[in-house]
Parts: sequence; structure tokens; C-alpha cells
Amino acid sequence: MSKTNSKKLTRQMGLLALTATGVCSMLGASINVVPFMIQRNVPGIGPYVLPAFAFAAIPALFAALAYGILASAMPRAGGSYIYASRGLNPYLGFVASFSQWFGLSIVIGVIAYVTVPFIRDVTLSLGWKNISNGLEIGWIRVTIALALIWSFIVINIRGIKSYERILLPMMFLMFALGGIVIVSALIYDSTDFLTRLQEKTGRTFDPIKNIDFDWRIFLSAAALLFSSFIGFDSIAQAGGEAKNPTKSLPRAILLAIFGVGLFYFLFASAVYHIVPWSFVAEEAMTKDISAPGLLSYVLPSGLGIAILAGAAIALINDLPAMLLSVSRLMFAWAKDGIFPKSISKIHPKNHTPHIALVVAGVMASIGVLGSHFAGDFFLGIDIMVTSMMVNFLLMCITLVTINKVNPTLTKQISVLKNRTLQLWIAWSGIITLSAFLGIHTYKDFTSDTAAWYFHSTPIWLIVMGLASLLFAYYWKKLKKQHNNINELFLELPEE
Repeated sequence: MSKTNSKKLTRQMGLLALTATGVCSMLGASINVVPFMIQRNVPGIGPYVLPAFAFAAIPALFAALAYGILASAMPRAGGSYIYASRGLNPYLGFVASFSQWFGLSIVIGVIAYVTVPFIRDVTLSLGWKNISNGLEIGWIRVTIALALIWSFIVINIRGIKSYERILLPMMFLMFALGGIVIVSALIYDSTDFLTRLQEKTGRTFDPIKNIDFDWRIFLSAAALLFSSFIGFDSIAQAGGEAKNPTKSLPRAILLAIFGVGLFYFLFASAVYHIVPWSFVAEEAMTKDISAPGLLSYVLPSGLGIAILAGAAIALINDLPAMLLSVSRLMFAWAKDGIFPKSISKIHPKNHTPHIALVVAGVMASIGVLGSHFAGDFFLGIDIMVTSMMVNFLLMCITLVTINKVNPTLTKQISVLKNRTLQLWIAWSGIITLSAFLGIHTYKDFTSDTAAWYFHSTPIWLIVMGLASLLFAYYWKKLKKQHNNINELFLELPEE
């Protein structure tokens, strides 16, 4: 074995860095764009965005608990793949993790692409009109998005310490600047907004007080808002680099989802407290909107620039954490022999899977180009939601089956060890996630689009079909190398 291949991932990530990985994967477009653009994507949701937001957290919480329980027993890189391949079935483990990998890879490109208009708005607010106009040009927007991705590829390759030095300060700054929005709700309300709107633009607006509640619309919105809670799973993928992983991984997962969930709700509540929902809905129908843009009517210019900068940082901060996540999934596949072996190579100095990171960068770059030519970033969001619902559903199923499939690893579970409680969590997750997936799929197939390939479900099915062929090819090769391949997949990979 070569010197390069003998290198290992090193356990350098503490609880704070792990939690930051989940937090930074969750915060971004979900908080600044999705709760407001949903008024266009799900017409008629109106004043019920916040209840739908809270409802969307229910299946995500069950999935997070399943992740935390499984992480305590199987602390390895590529968490979701390891969990399902050892506790359910090797092929379904690949399906769960490839679905996750595909969804996140696409959305990394989407986030990089969506970040540029936020940077443009910051420059415009600062009076830098020439720079702002330049950022409107298509090839410049694509170039900047690609530059962001590949800069973070380099940072990730340089090692965990380099990753932490970038991620942690940006996370604290992101919370501080986002906190301005929450505090603003204590100072301003919709009356202030309508007054400032008329003073600044001469426009008068008569808010609609309420509309009838529709369960179908509500559930469709909740299924899409579920995307806001995706990201804590990135923590599990770093299982091979976590210190004291059996305790730190579950803690980080729960800290991330509870902390971000609370911040999300306070943030979205603050915006809708200040800006009438009917104004948000009307604006969303004619242009892309965001929290900073909506609040720019009422906040002083300095604070408006600050929250714009906070939104840009939140989006940018998604990138290093998500790139870490998708690269570790590929690393885990390659270690098991169901992906090209070269992907599992470790950098001899930095102890990072550098080949996997480069491949992750290529996939994310495709996501940037797809966003540019599709003209609607919500397609990428829809693909991610489909992908992650399938992933979370299979994690909950794994929690049901692991006791029968792999009793040895079941004994290693160190959190929420009561089997009855585990089954209650798992089945609650299975039921709610199945319902959400069904609603999301129905909405996707019944939506009016220009072409079939603008529906997320067929795209996901095609990609997973191709992935299954890839798995079958490598599985056949593995069967020739090992007499009892099923026994091999009952043990955790070597560190």
C-alpha cells in the first residue's frame, strides 16, 4: 500500500466545530429567501407560513433523533451511508447517501449562484453602482459563484484547522447580523412599514388581514419549508474526524437543529411582524425577494446594509460545511469499494480526502451552471427536498431494522438506549416523512412547468437509476473479491 493511501482522517473536530458544521449547512437561503419566496411557489399560503414552518420541523426532529442515535454507534466518515449500509442493507445505504449527495451537490451550486445577487445588493447599498451593474452580467455572476466554490475546496483540502478558522468566525458574525432582524421586530411593526413605504416610494398599500385556511396548500408549504431543516446531517458525515464521537456527534446534531430551528422561527416571525404577509405575497409574484430587501423599506440604511451583509455571509457559510459533507460521503463509498478507489485517497500532509473534495467541486460547479440556465433556483431546492426526505426516511427505517440486521452494532448505541423509545421515534419519523414525501411528490407532478425536466421527481429518479447501475457494477466486483460480502458490511470500516 502506498504512503498516500496509508494516511487516515484525523479526529480534530470538537463539539463547537461539529455544531458549526450543522448550523452553517442549515442557515442560508432557507432563512433569507425560502420563507418569503414560498408565497410565489405555494400561492395561497398567505399568513400561514409560520405555522407551516413549525409543522415542517416535526419530521425533521424525528430524523435528527434517528441520526443522533445511529451516530453514537457508528462514528465514521460518511455517516448516513455507514448507518444504512450496516443497519439496513448495503444497496439502500448507497441509495440513501447517493440521494443525499446528489441533492446537496446541486444545492451547493444553487447557493453559490444565489449569493451573488446578495453581494450585488450590498454594493448597491454602498453606492458602488458600477460594481453592482457588473454583478448583473451573467458570465460574471457564474464566475464569482464558481470562484466561491473552488476557494472553499482549497480551504477544505488544507485541513480541519483551516476549515475551522473560516467557519467559526463567520458563524458568529452571521448570528450577530441576523440578530438585527430579530431585534428590529421589537422596534418596528407593520404600521411603521406602511408609513415608510409611502414616504420612500409614494406607494400606498392596503394589507389583506386574512384568507381561508386550506390544508392542501398548508401541507404543500410545509413540505417545501422542510428544506429549512436540512443540514444537520452534515455533522454525521464528519464522524471520522470528530473527537469523542459517540457523545459529540449526537450532541452536535441536536444542538444544531434546536438552535437553528429557534433562530429560524424568530427571524421569520420578525420579518412577517414588520412586513404584511400580503405585501410579501404581492412582491414575490413579480420578482425575487429576500428578508433584507423587504426590510430595506423600514430600517435605517446602515442596518439595512448590515443585514444584507449578514445574508450574504449566511449563504457563503453554507459552502464549506456542505462541501465537507458531500466529500466524506464519496470517501466512505470508495473505502467500501463501491466507488473508484482513488476517491478514498488522503492528502499526505493535511489528512483530508482531497480527490473527493475536487469531485465535489465539479458537481457543485454543474449546479451553478444548471441554476444559470434553468433560471429558477427553486428547482434545485425541490431536488434537495426530494433527496433528503428519502435519506431521512431510510435513516428512520434503519433505526427500526438495526436490532435485527446488526445486533452487535445495536449494542454500541450510547444515547436514548431504550428500544421502545427508539422504535417510537423511528416509526413517527417514517409516518411523517412518508406523508411529506407524498405531498411533495404530488405537488411536483401537478405543478405547471415548461418541460418535464423542470420537475424534480423525474430528475431524481433518473439520477438514482444511473447510481444503481454504478452500485451494481462495483458490487459485482466486490463479490468476486470476497467470499461472504454480507459479513463485510456488518462491520464498521477501519479508521
